[in-house]
Amino acid sequence: MPDDRALSFACGGDTLVGILSPAAGPAARGVLVIVGGPQYRAGSHRQFTLLARALAARGIPVLRFDYRGLGDSAGAARGFEQVEEDIGAAIDAFQAALPGLREVVLWGLCDGAAAALFYGHRDARVAGLVLLNPWARTAAGLARSTLKHYYWQRLREPELWRKLFSGRFAARAALHSMLGLLGAARRPAAPEQPAGPAAAIARDGSAPPLSADLPARLLEAMQRFQGRVLFIFSGADLTAQEFLDMTKASRRWQQALAAPAVQQHTLAGADHTFSTRAWRDQVADWTAQWVLAW
Repeated sequence: MPDDRALSFACGGDTLVGILSPAAGPAARGVLVIVGGPQYRAGSHRQFTLLARALAARGIPVLRFDYRGLGDSAGAARGFEQVEEDIGAAIDAFQAALPGLREVVLWGLCDGAAAALFYGHRDARVAGLVLLNPWARTAAGLARSTLKHYYWQRLREPELWRKLFSGRFAARAALHSMLGLLGAARRPAAPEQPAGPAAAIARDGSAPPLSADLPARLLEAMQRFQGRVLFIFSGADLTAQEFLDMTKASRRWQQALAAPAVQQHTLAGADHTFSTRAWRDQVADWTAQWVLAW
């Protein structure tokens, strides 16, 4: 397999940096990794680096790059809804580096998945999307998912009851937190960050700002995209569960996910970034099989 090589390319007057993992032979389809959150092109625990090399070893070239303002790229930082120009410039650079490349698959995790979905229908070169634990968070959605998937699980843990009966559990604070989430779950989603207990679960200090209409805009983008889509969900991730809860409550989302061009996988027990070697390898295998199957 050829060695990775660095690329630099222009975007809006700034210079972006990426790493190309070429395949050994010619390829008409490649994968462009869209980073999420504050990550840069390597990803958490070198997730994107290892993914790119695994795919390249199976004949799929991969480009991973830094948005403007992240990693080694110049310019001002921007949110996942303002990176269309960056993605387009990266596809241009990908094709310039590999002249035989006719189409790309956008691969994104979390808000990188949302960015990929927003961009996909705007560029005819995008033939497919791989979307992992897509970011679709609203304050109300977070509250409902936290109650359903976090608090319910906690109530089933023997350790919680041992702490409660021993007096080591702050029951009043927990009750206050739960009541706050119940109130948030019943209210229409607000366009600001959640306050109080939900915020501690929602954010690590770097999550995107919440947008009340994000689920509707994601659905519109999904409906407009004409290519193939692969969803991969972590079985133990609140972001994934919130997205799935949202789709289960929407007839139009259910119709979109049932389309013949859409596939889904769920990796039981996996965390948000698929941090173990087994989880990471499974994601790479699912991605490679899907990209090579059409």
